Amino acid sequence: MKRRTLMAGGLGWGAGWGVSLGLGVPLLSACESGDDEATGTLRIATGSKGAVYYTYGSAIAELAKRYLPNVTASVLPTNASKENVDSVLNGAADVGFTQADIAGDGDKAAPGQLAALARIYDDYVHLVVARGGGINTVQDLRGRRVSVGQKGSGTAVTADHILEVAEGGLRDAIIAQPLSLNESVEALRKNEIDAFFFSGGLAVGLIQELAQTFAIQLVGLETLVQKLRAKFGDYYAERIVPASAYAGISPTVAIGIANYLVVRVSMPEPLAYGVTRLLFEGRDELAKAHQAAARLNIRSAISTPPLPLHPGAVRYYRAQKA
Repeated sequence: MKRRTLMAGGLGWGAGWGVSLGLGVPLLSACESGDDEATGTLRIATGSKGAVYYTYGSAIAELAKRYLPNVTASVLPTNASKENVDSVLNGAADVGFTQADIAGDGDKAAPGQLAALARIYDDYVHLVVARGGGINTVQDLRGRRVSVGQKGSGTAVTADHILEVAEGGLRDAIIAQPLSLNESVEALRKNEIDAFFFSGGLAVGLIQELAQTFAIQLVGLETLVQKLRAKFGDYYAERIVPASAYAGISPTVAIGIANYLVVRVSMPEPLAYGVTRLLFEGRDELAKAHQAAARLNIRSAISTPPLPLHPGAVRYYRAQKA
């Protein structure tokens, strides 16, 4: 049997493992790890094209095609987190990207059915507006046309939570439009909306492209973090979007939410092990597709409340003495 090596900075064939990615993660032979036992389908529920989930998921699928030879990998474009969790639970997908708060909702709806492979990176909740358009705080959204994210997305759920806890309640005080990220970007550019919410890893490609040709600013959300935590759970934290993320913006406080890769508890252990291993030992290659993949950290990856880690993921982490 050939032994495949995932090399730091890239993937290639080698005689054995024996290398490290600088994470304190020794690489194991395919024979020793049982990767060759991984079989079946790997349908990855992601998000809209142009957003981080889709790009990251596509890169994982490509690695799986190359290094999990008995697995058929594919990518499912979706409306993101909520649809992804629902798809994993109903068997339409095998693995899905999701925000931690949506994973928590899924666990409540179907107790004991969901598990995580890893906490992969943090989403940043953006509130994007036209620069100089008179919207400088969340309260300024009152009476405005606001894209709150498409149905089935984590953005839609989180935006609804934000509008609920905002002073005075803003759910019924805005003209809500359920647009995708692509639609939101174009609608803001054409002055068809005044603002849009989007939850994604830094930096969001479509927002970067928008900022190159259209003057945007981000609205600070620092006043809402503690209110969200008190109402919905400890999923939310303050995160700074640096000025370097998008052309023309100032550093802005956003809301951070952890992202998980989730699967059914019933996923075969060798497949869960193989995908978890692929995330870490192919991290440099995945980061070429999107920089969010570079934020994967083996020590934070094991923190996935309220979901348990899948036994296959646990086996990987224990082998690394995380």
